[in-house]
Parts: sequence; C-alpha cells; structure tokens
Amino acid sequence: MSYRPAIQSIINAIETVIVGKEDVIAKSLTALLAGGHVLLEDVPGVGKTMLVRTFSRAIDLDFKRVQFTPDMLPSDLTGISMYNQKTKEFEYRPGPLMGNIVLADEINRTSPKTQSALLEAMAERSVTVDGEVKILPSPFFVMATQNPIEHEGTYPLPEAQLDRFLLKIEMGYPSFNEEIALLTRFEKAEPLEALQSVITKHEVEQMQREVRDVHVSSAVKQYIVRLIHESRNDPNTYLGGSPRATLALMKAAQAWAYIHNRDFVLPDDVKALAGSVLGHRILLTAEARYKGKTAEQLVKGWLDTLPVPMDREVKEV
Repeated sequence: MSYRPAIQSIINAIETVIVGKEDVIAKSLTALLAGGHVLLEDVPGVGKTMLVRTFSRAIDLDFKRVQFTPDMLPSDLTGISMYNQKTKEFEYRPGPLMGNIVLADEINRTSPKTQSALLEAMAERSVTVDGEVKILPSPFFVMATQNPIEHEGTYPLPEAQLDRFLLKIEMGYPSFNEEIALLTRFEKAEPLEALQSVITKHEVEQMQREVRDVHVSSAVKQYIVRLIHESRNDPNTYLGGSPRATLALMKAAQAWAYIHNRDFVLPDDVKALAGSVLGHRILLTAEARYKGKTAEQLVKGWLDTLPVPMDREVKEV
C-alpha cells in the first residue's frame, strides 16, 4: 500500500512494536483522523492493549487507560469535585477521560450506567460533573476493547453505544512467521520503551481538518447510500444501517482516501471500510444467525451486486 509520508512514518513506528497488523493500524489511524472511535474485539492476548499504548507513544498524545470493572462508577471516568479546605472552594479533579487517547479496556465488564458516561464523552466530546459541562481535550480518541468469548459477568453494549464506534476491528492471530518475528523482537528488549514520537498533537489536528476537505463525488455518495439501503431492505436483517451509519461510512472513506495520499474518495475506499463500519451496526434475524450468516458476509454480498461508479464520475463535483 502507498501511504501519505506522515502516515507511513506513524505506521513504521508502530510496526517496530506491533508485528504484521498493517491493516489494523491503518484502520485505527483512519478512525482517529475521521474524528471517530474504535472498538477492538478479539480474544485475550492478541495485542489489543499493546496496540493502543503504541499508538499513543508514536503520536505523542496524552494517554489514559481505564480498566473497566463491574463496581466502577461514572465519576471514576469523568472525575469529581472535591472541597479544598485551604481555598474553601470545590475543585475539579479530572478523571481518565481527560486524555487524548483513552484505552477503555474490557468495556463490556462495567455497568450500563458507567457505559453511558463514556457514551456521552464519545458523542459530545464533553462530560458533565455536578451539573457543569467539562470540555474534553482535542483530539479525543477512544479505543475500547472487549472479549467476544467470555460472557460471564459482562454487560453487552446496547446498539446505541455500538453505533458510537466508527469502526469495529478484529486483531486476529499472527501468522506462523509473524509469531516467530514476535518472539525474536521481544526476546531481549521491550520495543515500546524505545519508541519515539514521530508526529505531534497539532499535526494530528491539522490532518483531521484536511480530511474534511477530501472530495466525495455525487456518484460515490449515491454508492454509499445504496449500500445502506441494501442493509435496510435485506430480509436477513431486522435492523439496517442508520443515517449515522451513512455519515460514518462517508467520513471513514474520506480519511482512508487521505491516508492513501488522495484528495478524493474512490469506491474502493468504501469497499475497504464497509465491513468495519457496518458490521456492528447491522442486526441479523434469528433465522439468518441460525444459518450461520454474519453481517460482514452480508456486506460483502451487497458490495458484489451494487453497480460501481465509473472512474470519470469519481472526481466530479
């Protein structure tokens, strides 16, 4: 793949720690530059937490980690107001949401009440403490993890909260050779400790602004909307993509085009991200699940049947 030089430097830095996950890294960068959030779902031990820590180190962003537990309260995330005996005033003590990159580890292990506090932060870029709104730092990027295997003592995320994640990404196991390289890399050193930042927070904010200027032609917009309508009309689904999903797919495609050094969106950009954008937003019927179908398979089927815009239409205003 050919990336924008600044993006390539970030990917190269992250790959000094993370082995063989270029697509996962690129999609995570896409979510960051599109102003969205990522849900990393996979079994324990495949590097979800390490990926987020490496991200924050490579991009020189303020990193906060929250290990979610059943007894966690919303104030454990948002912070609290405490009375100062010296000043005789209440002072705000920030919680871990006051960071640029927030790792929400095992998000499905905490109660819906606490999940809702994170939902507000993700949606509104602010938190409410004692009736006062606190604006979160910019950029604000949540990378949440959850284990799809173990369900005991968990609280499944409601559809409204799943919809707040721009992308859902699965890490997957490394290949045989990648796992050998992993052992060699970590045999005598801890690569994360030696990792240096290659880009600043202000450069990230500038790239986020530039992403919004990536052109989306009328033909590509129609292509996106047709795909969303397929998700609503398919008899295998009882909940298709919402208008928020339509916007999410367009914004993600803009960022994907941007990191690949283009100022316009191709249908291939939509195809590359459709599964990650729509997979967690589409609910299948019981019959479809019984037949072993998945949302990702349905998305691929819709893409295979939709007419693709012609090259000359892609750059048209």
